[in-house]
Amino acid sequence: MIVASATVLAAPTAIASPAADDPVVDVAIDSFSPATPKPGQAVTITGRVTNTSNATIANPQAIACIDEERVTTRAEIAAIPTEQNKPVNNRNTCHGLDNPNSTTFQAYTDALAPKATVRFQLLVPWDEWHIGNKPGVYAVGVMFRGNVATVVDGDKQESRITAGRSRVLMPVIDGKPTARKVNTAVVLPLRHRPTMLGNDRFANESLAQSMAPTGPLGRLLALGQKQKVTWLVDPAMLDEARQMRDGYRVVGDNNISSPGTGAKAVASWLRAFDATRAKNPVVLLPYGDPDAAGLIEGGNGLRDLVSQSRAATEQYNLGGAQGFSSGLWLENASVTSRNLAAASTGYAGARSDDTTLVSSSSWPADDRPSLSPSPVYNVLTPEGPVKSVRTVIADSALTAGGPDPEDASSPLQVRQRFAAETELLASTGKGPISVVAIPPRGWDQDGQATAQLLQGLTLPWITPVTLNDITAPKPVVTKAPAATRPASGLTGPQLDQIRQLSNSTNTFISLLNNVEQADENLRRALLRAGSYGWRGFTDEAQRFIGYEQGGVSSQLNKVHLVTNAGGERGQHRAIKVNLSGSKGQFPLTVENGLDVTIRISVAVSSPNRDDLRIQPIQQKIVPPHQKATFQIKASAEQNGLIKAEAEVISFQQVPVGKSQELVIQAAQYGSVGWILVGAACALLFGTSAVRIYRRIRSEKRNPTPAEPGSDPLHPAPLDSEEPAEPVTDSVEPPTDELQPRLTVTPEPNGHAQENLKEGVGTKDG
Repeated sequence: MIVASATVLAAPTAIASPAADDPVVDVAIDSFSPATPKPGQAVTITGRVTNTSNATIANPQAIACIDEERVTTRAEIAAIPTEQNKPVNNRNTCHGLDNPNSTTFQAYTDALAPKATVRFQLLVPWDEWHIGNKPGVYAVGVMFRGNVATVVDGDKQESRITAGRSRVLMPVIDGKPTARKVNTAVVLPLRHRPTMLGNDRFANESLAQSMAPTGPLGRLLALGQKQKVTWLVDPAMLDEARQMRDGYRVVGDNNISSPGTGAKAVASWLRAFDATRAKNPVVLLPYGDPDAAGLIEGGNGLRDLVSQSRAATEQYNLGGAQGFSSGLWLENASVTSRNLAAASTGYAGARSDDTTLVSSSSWPADDRPSLSPSPVYNVLTPEGPVKSVRTVIADSALTAGGPDPEDASSPLQVRQRFAAETELLASTGKGPISVVAIPPRGWDQDGQATAQLLQGLTLPWITPVTLNDITAPKPVVTKAPAATRPASGLTGPQLDQIRQLSNSTNTFISLLNNVEQADENLRRALLRAGSYGWRGFTDEAQRFIGYEQGGVSSQLNKVHLVTNAGGERGQHRAIKVNLSGSKGQFPLTVENGLDVTIRISVAVSSPNRDDLRIQPIQQKIVPPHQKATFQIKASAEQNGLIKAEAEVISFQQVPVGKSQELVIQAAQYGSVGWILVGAACALLFGTSAVRIYRRIRSEKRNPTPAEPGSDPLHPAPLDSEEPAEPVTDSVEPPTDELQPRLTVTPEPNGHAQENLKEGVGTKDG
């Protein structure tokens, strides 16, 4: 389809770059008929040539060409030289059929100006190939030659060059039955990047547009309705399609939503898909089709998402009478023993019939499994709990196209390569043989190459089967390819965003009193965030993850500590508490603003004081829109202000939100202070006890007549209007009870009595 260039280009058509100063043209082969000619049949080749240089090419000619060396093995197909390290004019593997009187040669009367395009149609009689009647595979094509002006030593000259070339594989069959049939299972992926933001809100109409009859998913489904294939389906895409069928809205700029327009097209697609399941089995990918290699390399925070995706698929309700199997799809650098072990084992609901699909191009050419007679292998996984994983290896050569890599994904090139590879399998060897073909990720956006691939299932040596028919009585053991380069998938920033969303989602779920009652949509939104389908759609991925992160964060913010100033955590006001003494307690209140019951506790710690001790805090179950108060029992060995942090934690000990600043005022005595306080208390209570003892003894020795009904221990209060009688407090020596009692004789002037009253009053005081 394209002129060979000095560099490999991945597009279906490419512009050959001149090595030197020669101008180049783009040669595209549009048709090649018949696809598998028999000896004696003429071949028709049509296409077009576009002058991609700035030079005018005079006397242009399109000429059929052939590499006369017959290819008889598949290894020889892979070894056909591409000559990409040579200028186009120096490539000589395709020799021109330069009979000017033949239809293999087309001359143009006008020069080919820059950017101009001309078409060609070449009819090659069988004898012009000069290959006899030998069946096999040949590399043939079209070359374009013309005159270009050059300047040599100041003189203007014209030279004739080959300005472009394109080749294609031509399988030649002799019309006899082949040695055997090739059981061929074509697996068609039905997947799309996530678009559902939540409930009935979608980011765009891309899924509905893809499911329309003219969209990629619509075309793939139509192809599967005509041929026997195996569907490889992302269940997350089916969930989104079912929501669209029932009605949806598209969220545009400024979060303004409008009604979706593709509900009918999606509903029609779903009905047609369910109808095909009667003959085409379904293998469900891990939920959301995660970037398994990237998530596994991301560590425990992301690695668990792969297992969760697989578990979600095992429990998926596909509906209908037909069942499904669970599958994993890895390609190229993603295929390592570590990834196989992590993604194929250790998840809930794992079954023995789970399917692991990998591409044969994951192995270097020299180490590639032979895939004959069966593509089923036990791939060793020494890193895992299971030491090998049953794996179906898809033959990458069946969809490789070529022989030139510039136009390898051209629909015509894919058809011819598939026919050539399978014809050699059928014509060599004995006994049954099975192959699996699966288009690579990101391949064939318009579905034309897939259509050509499925057309190959009508070849006489092909028996179409499904993946369920690909079996191996005793799978061969092989090693996984070594990891030689990073796997292409999600970028580092995308993985970081997914990790943050995973942490927030898991934190919210850990709050719930009954984790099993967590909203399944919350979990599945997280799984869709890790989809491989986000590759190449960075902006859409960021919007999706940002939307989900905002929803989870808003829920987490509804569970927070209430400050003693009446504010919430967002106000960043410190909670102030006091401890009087070495031990004390203070309250912390948590508000549950959610619509669900949660089970929580609180944690208090000081980042710079190791003398703060907090007794274990019990968990509390908090109903929706209620508050719970925790009594925090704390102690500190030193006095002063203690800066601490308080945070809400789930019953799984997961911190919820940011911590709240806590200022604790500890009023603490030293050891000397406690001794002084103890001595003062002892002196106080000791003196009081002696005074009470003496008074009781004095009253017993000198009883006072009591009035009727009076209580000697509780005398009536003194009358403030009458002067109180003087009270005499007799003090007896404690050591000699028989010592004569001292008496005081009143003096005439009354001074003695007054002195006694003052003494008694002072002493009582």
